[in-house]
Parts: sequence; structure tokens; C-alpha cells
Amino acid sequence: MKNLFSIEGKVALITGGSRGIGEMIAAGFLANGAKVYISSRKAEVCDATAKRLQEEYGGECISMPADLSNLEGINSLAGKISQEGNLDILVNNAGASWGEPIDEYSEQGWDKVMDTNVKGVFFLTQKLLPLLRKSGTSEDPSRVINIGSIDGIKTGLFDAFSYGPSKAALHHLTRVLAASLVKENIIVNAIAPGPFPTWMLSTGVGGGGDVDIDWSSIGDTNPRGRVGTPEDIAGLAIFLSSRAGAYTVGQTITCDGGVVASS
Repeated sequence: MKNLFSIEGKVALITGGSRGIGEMIAAGFLANGAKVYISSRKAEVCDATAKRLQEEYGGECISMPADLSNLEGINSLAGKISQEGNLDILVNNAGASWGEPIDEYSEQGWDKVMDTNVKGVFFLTQKLLPLLRKSGTSEDPSRVINIGSIDGIKTGLFDAFSYGPSKAALHHLTRVLAASLVKENIIVNAIAPGPFPTWMLSTGVGGGGDVDIDWSSIGDTNPRGRVGTPEDIAGLAIFLSSRAGAYTVGQTITCDGGVVASS
């Protein structure tokens, strides 16, 4: 019982790890003894975040930039991480959105969101299966955590018509992957976050540029009376990655302060 939530010594890859929820999870993993690789599309931002997180939390945080909306970028990242030879935890957090009025909504926006949020998750997981299979045992399975959204459960607030459907697809993909991989000592689950103080939410979920967000005002409308914190999302990810979560399979767990339950 003593080490139920330990991830000490585990190796994790967190996509979209240079900011927002991915950065929060990376910080929590580092603080609890994991070796962390982070990936994001912008190399300079990814490198800077890895350096800052390592200085703040210790351990090893390694930057591996990649564009995960296409197979070229996915294959590149899989090739780089394969040199590690070991992968215990994959957090599929890289995501995209696109906001436009419905009459103007573009194929470009639709495809960008679906390619990153659904296609990219499937094919990166596929390419990393050899490492996940190698690391997983019946006593300590490898873990895949897909970061969905409450917008995949309830109707979103913004004109981001492909975002919610892409996250609903990701939630179902989580169940499909979980059923396929559980017998190979790979456990797949999803987290559906609600409001967190992130860049994506501050831009109206990827729509029309920066929005000046009053986070306390958003928190006032939440059943818990606040927005999410790094401890909230990192704690849930640590649970799913540790011995405590080893019997939880194929679930989409909300982390939203009660938004879905109250709607």
C-alpha cells in the first residue's frame, strides 16, 4: 500500500508538453521521479520548457520537437524516442482546434483538428507499441493516457465545430485501443479536462487570437468555484500511471470541477 502512487524511475513521453495541460503533467511527473520527454511542434518553445522544468523540478526533461498532425512527424518522433529503448507512459496530449462561424467553417480547419486530435493519436500509439510492449508486465503494465475534453461529452461554448467531435472520437478510440491492448500489458485510459488556465482556452479554443481571460470569473461559474490547477491534472495522470490505476481500463475520466455532472 505504501507506494501505490509511485512513478519513480518510469520513462514518459508527453506530446504537447511545452505548455498548458501537457506542461502541467510533465511537471508533476518530474516532481515524482519520472524521466520525461516532451514534444511539441515549435522547437524553440519545446526546448525552453524542457530546460525550465528540469531546472525547477530536477530529474531529466528532454525536448523532442515534432509535428504530430502528419505521419512524417509521427515517424520522426517515434524513431527518436525508440533510441531510449524504454517507454512506460505515453501521454497523448497534443491537440488542435479551429474556430470559425458555421457558414465559413473550412475544410482546412476540420482536417487540421481531426488529423491532430484523432489520427495523430492513433498512429503515434501504433508506432510506439514495440516500446510499450517491451516495458509492460502483468504486474506493472505500460500506460497510454489520451487527453480528451469535456467538449467531447457536452456541447462546447465556442464555434469550434470540429473540436468537440474530435474529442468524442478520441474518447471512443480510447475504449477501442484499451480493449485491443489490455491483454498485451498496455492499459489505455483518457482524461477529459474542463476549464484550466491554458493558452487554448484563452484563445477561444483555437479561434481568433488571444482573448483577455479573467480566470477568477471563469472559476466563479464552476461548481468547485475555481478553475483547474496543475495538481488536479497531474494527480489524475499520476494515478493512471501508477499501481493505483492498474485495474482501471478504457475509461474517460472527467477532471472538470463538476461541470459535466452539473450540466
